Amino acid sequence: MTRSEPVTLLSVGILLILVLTSSSTIGAAETIKVKGVIKERSGASMILQTPDSPNLVVELTDYTEVGQIQGVLKTRRKKMSMVALIPGLAIEVEGIYNDQHQLEAKSVKFKGDDLEQAKTIQAGLHETKAQARQNKEDLAKQKQALLIQKEALKQQQEQLTVEQQKVAANKAAIEAAIARFGQLDDYYILNEATVYFGNGKVNIEPKYKPELTQLAEKAKTISAYMIEIKGYASAVGSAAVNQKLSADRANNVANFLIQHCHVPLTNILAPGAMGESQQVKSDKTAEAEAENRRVVVRVLQNKGIAGL
Repeated sequence: MTRSEPVTLLSVGILLILVLTSSSTIGAAETIKVKGVIKERSGASMILQTPDSPNLVVELTDYTEVGQIQGVLKTRRKKMSMVALIPGLAIEVEGIYNDQHQLEAKSVKFKGDDLEQAKTIQAGLHETKAQARQNKEDLAKQKQALLIQKEALKQQQEQLTVEQQKVAANKAAIEAAIARFGQLDDYYILNEATVYFGNGKVNIEPKYKPELTQLAEKAKTISAYMIEIKGYASAVGSAAVNQKLSADRANNVANFLIQHCHVPLTNILAPGAMGESQQVKSDKTAEAEAENRRVVVRVLQNKGIAGL
């Protein structure tokens, strides 16, 4: 072998390595074409659904050409903005894969009909999202309204419970008074006076004071007398208010007999608050209501003592 032969073999080996390396590089940078539908778009990144991959990442660059195919033969291309690349659009991408196995697009093209269809889909989705958002807001408002109603009902229930307790207490007080005065069957009624009051009034009008004074003076002449005082109210207004009015009226008459007529406290039965019970007249005329706003004062004497 001559001296030039090793050099030639070395040259051939280097050339072979360069060819293989070049072929490998060309294979790695091979341009491919894929067709699919845009699923998502975020800035320069798109997720494409293709027959081979449900989530192929496509990267757009400043050099990516976007065009719409036109013409009967679909040979002409209209340059378009990347804004046209919206979800739902069927596209054909030509590009190469990068190190992250993402397809860097050199060109993207689509049909005009597909773009219109994608826009229609987007419009429908937008309307659906807007309606869903409105429904969510309406639902939140309804929920808030229900909470307010629930709180109002709770307060009404609490107020109703309080009113029911007041009514029960008033009823018990009236029944106790009726029972107490019902035990006076052993007494004679020797004298009686009725004092009337204005609507919502509890003070004794001056015109009734002489009559009460005269009743007290006659009572003092009777042996072992007792004075019974019952206060009443009309059915106008709430039962609780009327119960208090009847009590205040009876107490004011009792205080007048004690303080101004000097009737001993031991000769006066505890005043009875009868509230709306024992209405003189049940009709709602002004005259009937006036007759129900009253205090009845009676002078009593024990039948056993009177028989002595």
